[in-house]
Amino acid sequence: MLNVARMRDSLNLEFSRIGRVLSSPKRIEIIELLRQCPKSVETLADNTGMSLANTSQHLQVLRGAGMVEAQRQGTYMIYQLTSPLVHELVSMVRQVAETHLADVDRAIAKIREGAAELENVDRMKLVQLAKEGKVIVLDVRPSDEYEAGHLPYAVSIPLAKLEKELSSLPHEQQIVAYCRGPYCLLAGEAVRILRKKGFQASNIRDGVGEWKALGLPVETGAPEEQDMKQTR
Repeated sequence: MLNVARMRDSLNLEFSRIGRVLSSPKRIEIIELLRQCPKSVETLADNTGMSLANTSQHLQVLRGAGMVEAQRQGTYMIYQLTSPLVHELVSMVRQVAETHLADVDRAIAKIREGAAELENVDRMKLVQLAKEGKVIVLDVRPSDEYEAGHLPYAVSIPLAKLEKELSSLPHEQQIVAYCRGPYCLLAGEAVRILRKKGFQASNIRDGVGEWKALGLPVETGAPEEQDMKQTR
């Protein structure tokens, strides 16, 4: 006769493995980064500020749980999420935490306090304004993420290079920055830098993933390729 209790416990033990994987903030960060595009260990280490050894350790834990996979490209191992479900799970965890944990709610409120965030954005109107050159949509993620997918007519200036590239931006135009989605802080920091230098700047919570989920257009390619598209 089957031992139902033992089988149930065994099954729940397997489910709990996923919870243990997500108990690390750095592994959650890696999942968010890999949602943007596949990345090497070296790139992930640079993006997260961890050592190569620590980054590799976290990737092995994620790989052991079936949440990421790797392929060799030349001398590099390139990692990617095994399924969109992996990020959907992280997104649900974040939503539950924001809804039910007061500390999370307070932290997010503090981050967004005084932020120049555009709410209830008419996304297609924003695309049209960017197409007409009336608004600059600024992607402040690393360039590899921009190339993998970006909002239509977006300009790429990674946050790390923004202060050096300010001279390329016109003061008379409204700038709308975005990054990796509602829990990403890069766009808010970009807006603070821009406003301090006298630019008209605001940010939106959307990232590429949110646009894809809504069935909105997303473009790919390096900045130079994108410029060529726009001038055709």
